[in-house]
Amino acid sequence: MESHRAPRRRRARSPRRRPLLCTALASAVIVGGAAAASAYVKAQAHADGGAVSSQSSATPSAPAPVSEEASVEPAAEPSADRNALLAKAMKAVAVEDGADVAVAVMESDSGERAVYGDGTFDTASIVKVDILATLLLQAQDAGRHLTAQERTYATAMIENSDNASASALWTAIGQADGLDTANKRFGLTDTAGGDGALWGLTRTTAADQLALLQQVFGDTSQLSKASRGYLRGLMGDIAEDQRWGVSAAADGAQWALKNGWLPRSTTGLWDINSIGRVTAGGHRCLVVALSNGNSTKAKGVLLVEAAARAAVSVFADEPA
Repeated sequence: MESHRAPRRRRARSPRRRPLLCTALASAVIVGGAAAASAYVKAQAHADGGAVSSQSSATPSAPAPVSEEASVEPAAEPSADRNALLAKAMKAVAVEDGADVAVAVMESDSGERAVYGDGTFDTASIVKVDILATLLLQAQDAGRHLTAQERTYATAMIENSDNASASALWTAIGQADGLDTANKRFGLTDTAGGDGALWGLTRTTAADQLALLQQVFGDTSQLSKASRGYLRGLMGDIAEDQRWGVSAAADGAQWALKNGWLPRSTTGLWDINSIGRVTAGGHRCLVVALSNGNSTKAKGVLLVEAAARAAVSVFADEPA
C-alpha cells in the first residue's frame, strides 16, 4: 500500500528512497489466487504509492488452519474520565471540513485507556501489521517457523510498506477469511477483511486497532514471545521517509509504528492512519490515529500527528 522497493537484506537504518505516490485506485476487483495478489497492486494502485515489485507474482504455501478457540478476553472499558480528557484534548485538533478522525490510547503499565470516535475506517496499509500477526499465529498453530520467503515478504511489507509482499502474504493467510478468524482470537470485534485481493479496504475501528497493538506489545497475547518480538522489531525499523504519524508524540526515537495512506479514486480524498507504541514523558503508550476525508496526504499526516499528541497528553500530568 505504499512503496514497492526490493526487500532489504540487512536491517541498517540507511536513508531510503521516498516511494512514488499513486494517484488512482481502480474499482475493478481482480479474482483468483496469486494472480489477484499481483493484479491487485497493478490494476488498482491500491497502495498509498509506489511502482509494482517483481515479487508480486510469487505465491507462498497454503495457510495453516487457525483455531477459533482460546479467544482473548475483551479489554477493559475506557475510563469515563480518560475519555473526557481525550475529548477535551481533541477539541484543539484542527479537522478540515469533510474529514473524520478517531483516536485510541492506552498507557502500557497501568492499562488505563481512552477512545475518541467510534466510526469505521479503511485500514490502508496499517492492516499489514494484522496480516503478519495472522501469519505468525497460523505458523504457531502449525508448529513451524516462517519460511525464508515469508520473512523476506514480512520485512519488506512492514519496514518498506511493500504492496506486492503484502498481497503475497494476504493470499498465504487465506485473505479475509484467514484474517477474520485470527482477529476473533486477537479480540478484534469490529474489523472485517477487505473483499478478494483488496486487503487495504479492510474496515476497522480505533478500539480494535488498540486491541491489535495489545497483541503485539502486551505480555498477554495469542502471539508467542518470539512472534511479538519479531513484529516489534520490524515496526521499530520503518523506512526513514515513513517515520511520521504517532511517532510525532514520542520522545526522540522511542517509537515503533506502521502507517497507511490511501487516495480514494471515487472522491479524490485521502485515508491517513498511524498505529504504534511511543514513549512520551516516561509513559509507554499504545496509540491509534485513524482518519479519512483528507483533501491531501500532507493534511492527513498533520491530523493524525496532532491526534496522537492529544492522545498521549491524557497521561502527561501523571508521574511515570
